[in-house]
Amino acid sequence: MRFDHRLPLWLRAAPVLFLLLWSGGYVTAKIALQYAEPMTLLTLRYAWVIMIMAALFLYLKPRLPSRPLDWAHLAIVGFLLQAVYFGFCYLAFRAGIAVGTLALLFSLQPVLVALVAPRWSGETIRAVQWAGLILGLVGTGIVIAARAAIEIPSIPALTFALLGLIGIAGAALWEKRFGIEQHPVVSNLVGYAAGIVVVLPLSFLLETREVTWNWSFTLALAYLVVGNSVIAVGLLLAMIRQGDVSRVSALFFLVPPMAALIAWLVMSEEMPGLAWFGMVVAAAGVYVATKKVPAVTSGDG
Repeated sequence: MRFDHRLPLWLRAAPVLFLLLWSGGYVTAKIALQYAEPMTLLTLRYAWVIMIMAALFLYLKPRLPSRPLDWAHLAIVGFLLQAVYFGFCYLAFRAGIAVGTLALLFSLQPVLVALVAPRWSGETIRAVQWAGLILGLVGTGIVIAARAAIEIPSIPALTFALLGLIGIAGAALWEKRFGIEQHPVVSNLVGYAAGIVVVLPLSFLLETREVTWNWSFTLALAYLVVGNSVIAVGLLLAMIRQGDVSRVSALFFLVPPMAALIAWLVMSEEMPGLAWFGMVVAAAGVYVATKKVPAVTSGDG
């Protein structure tokens, strides 16, 4: 991804910073879940993010949505992303799934969106998209099979992962069809509020809400709040405004191997050589399925 050399240094470094922060979020969440239950951790994370976004809202005073329906669309996307996606993501980690495996499964989200979008918005599915999906699934299967010698993902873990994948794909599809341009502070404030409305009651209904407060958990929580929810999202929005959206999306192809590498360095989570090959195959499948084909224009003669 290339940016104008005249741009500020931080924006030129944004792709690398974003990739590290976003990929590191998987590992950080798994570490934090050693000291708090999933819904409790999400409640703490969202409460802090909401306070930060509320302060930014009071300072920036962005324009609010004018129609009740716009508020509803923001809340639905927030529910699908913050409650369904992250909720099942954390449950999958709690059930023992490996960081690299979960990141790889979630990297199939753009393929799922590309295949569902035709029925959702009337687009046409191309044969290359089906080929990309098959390639992505083959790569995912290789990774899971390669890790089977070390650890076989449990049925609950895979089920939670697939439900989380549906959540993030659903959020993208809803945004694609009903989303309108809103200030990011407003969108995030409503989205995280919708998330905490769900996870907070669940933490009381299903969990003990006990937290082991130590430096490891405190630093992990701070990373999830500031590094993931504030800085990484801010960098992503800045890159989208300054660069090609398709090139920005291509960064997500690198998230699974980067997340697996960080998990290996930080948590000694093994990833066999064949699994790395599977990640390459899956990334190629996602790229093929989501690559835009230039429109062919016919001449006058």
